[in-house]
Amino acid sequence: MEDRGLLARNAMYVGGAIGPFGASIVVPMLPELRNSFSASSEQVAGSLTAYFIPFAVLLVVSGTIGERFGRRRVVRVSLVTYAISSLACAVAPGLGLFLAARVAQGASNAFITPLLLAGLADIHPPDRLGRAVGIYGSFQAGGQVLAPVVGGLAAEVDWRLGFILPAALALLLWFTPPPGEPRPGTDRPPVAALFHRRLLMLGLASLASGAGVIGIGYLVALYSRDTLGVSPAGTGLLLMAGGGAGVVASPFLGSLVDRLGGRRAGAIGAVAAGTVVVLLGQTRSVALVTLLWAGVGASAGLIRISQQRLAVGLVPRNRGGAVSSVLSLRFAGHAMSPILWTSLLARDPGVDFLAVGLTAVLVVVLFGAMGPVGNLSEEQSGEGFELTD
Repeated sequence: MEDRGLLARNAMYVGGAIGPFGASIVVPMLPELRNSFSASSEQVAGSLTAYFIPFAVLLVVSGTIGERFGRRRVVRVSLVTYAISSLACAVAPGLGLFLAARVAQGASNAFITPLLLAGLADIHPPDRLGRAVGIYGSFQAGGQVLAPVVGGLAAEVDWRLGFILPAALALLLWFTPPPGEPRPGTDRPPVAALFHRRLLMLGLASLASGAGVIGIGYLVALYSRDTLGVSPAGTGLLLMAGGGAGVVASPFLGSLVDRLGGRRAGAIGAVAAGTVVVLLGQTRSVALVTLLWAGVGASAGLIRISQQRLAVGLVPRNRGGAVSSVLSLRFAGHAMSPILWTSLLARDPGVDFLAVGLTAVLVVVLFGAMGPVGNLSEEQSGEGFELTD
């Protein structure tokens, strides 16, 4: 029984890699997709949009739906859907069917990520939940780092092979779903609690960080290419420093969240990330920019882990709903980020990165606006946060 519990827990960690891996695997194979489908660069780049729009939209409701109809059942259905849609990407004869399969991939992942996090919260004691969320975050970062590597290797042979791995992984994870049975009638997950002021403040902090210090990988890539004159391959390695730092640091950052509490740790992460982003914009050394970007990756990881740890504790009767609502706002921030910052980069990179760094102040304010939670043990347990209808 203990071995089975360990297997289920590790499977939930591995499941954290599915979403980022599936989303980013197309990035290095865009030229091959363009040639295979006789399409333009803009058309094949739409494969990213096709994934993220349904993912972000469905996150608004996916967690609560999963809690209502049972995490175990919903995640299993979603994993099968994810596997089928991944295989559909691999065999798609044209761009239209390929994009439709990407939509299905993103939609199914919206019902996987928040429910796996909610399942982790059910099987870990409150004083060790931050570390569990940190390990989960490490796998998320790992999926994001590995996707371009696997996608690039597949593109060297046949880009279609790149979609076999996520399909196989999803089918394997079907055998170890997270705990959680259907909750009908009076035991249904509360919905009104998702609109409580504290959860709304956390969601806004997630939105601000997604639009700011967490969501600027594209900006660093442009800065590397256009201002520093780094090659495409060199820029890819530079960006990997941020993801790699997240992979290594996340378990330790999760333990830090356990010790300090989510709000305090999140505020520290925001201050650190904002400071390093400002310094990055003043730097013209490629080596130093790489080092600073690794620092952003680690400190942004602390923000994400803090937000996810707080979300699973705020509404114990609807953990999945709380996590999915907070994540949906973070991805909305990611969508806003290029609109906010790209145009300023060409005129003055230093001012652009300064503006991004200052968004960390807003994140700190929003963490503070969640209000006092009594004492540290109360914040860690989530008992003082329980919000109901």
